[in-house]
Amino acid sequence: MPSTKPLLLTNPTLASNIDIDHVTHFLLELDALKRINRRSYVTHTTRKENSAEHSWHLAMACWSIAEQFELDVNHEKLLKMALVHDLGEIDAGDTFLFANSRSEAHIEERAGIARLQAERGNGIMDLNEIWEEQETGSSKETQLIRVVDRLLPFLLNLNTNGKTWIDANITRSQVTAALAFIKDSFPSIHDWLSKNIDYATQQGWLVDA
Repeated sequence: MPSTKPLLLTNPTLASNIDIDHVTHFLLELDALKRINRRSYVTHTTRKENSAEHSWHLAMACWSIAEQFELDVNHEKLLKMALVHDLGEIDAGDTFLFANSRSEAHIEERAGIARLQAERGNGIMDLNEIWEEQETGSSKETQLIRVVDRLLPFLLNLNTNGKTWIDANITRSQVTAALAFIKDSFPSIHDWLSKNIDYATQQGWLVDA
C-alpha cells in the first residue's frame, strides 16, 4: 500500500499560543463525569451506568432515531446538546427522575456548567449556550433529547427486570406521568412505552398504583 503522509492538523501560529497542559487539564475535568453514577443498571451486568455512558448512549440514540425517522433536525446541534446534557452533574451529581429534589437539580448543574465554561483549557466557547438550550429551549433538537432521555432509562429498566423501579418502589402512575409529554412530540414512542408500562406492571416491576 502506498504510504500516506500525515496531514498537519494545526495552524502553527495558533498552536504556539496554546498551552497543552491547559488543554489536557480540561480533558481531565471532563473525565470526572465517568465518576457520577446513575440509578439505571447496565444490561447484562450488576453495575449501574455512569453519566458519561448515558451521555454517549443519548447522543448515539438521538442520532440513530433522527436518521431513521428522517427528522428535520440539525445533527451537529443535536449531538452537541446530547453530549453536554449531563456535564453539570460533574459538580451537582445525578438526580433521580423521581426524587423530590428533581425540580432544583438545574441550579447546581447550571453552576457546574459555568465553572467548566471558565475552566482553563476549555475550547468550547459556547458550552454555556449549548447546555442552556438543551435545558430550557423548545427547538426540535431539544425536544428529541428530552424524549430519548426518558426512553433510555425506561429501556434499561425493562431489560434489567425493573431493578431500579423495584429498588425505589416506583409506581405505574409515576412512570406514566413522567412520560406523558412524549405523546404529543413522538406518538409512536409513547405508544411503545405505554404498552411496556403495562408489561412492567404485570411483571411486578412497577407498583400498580
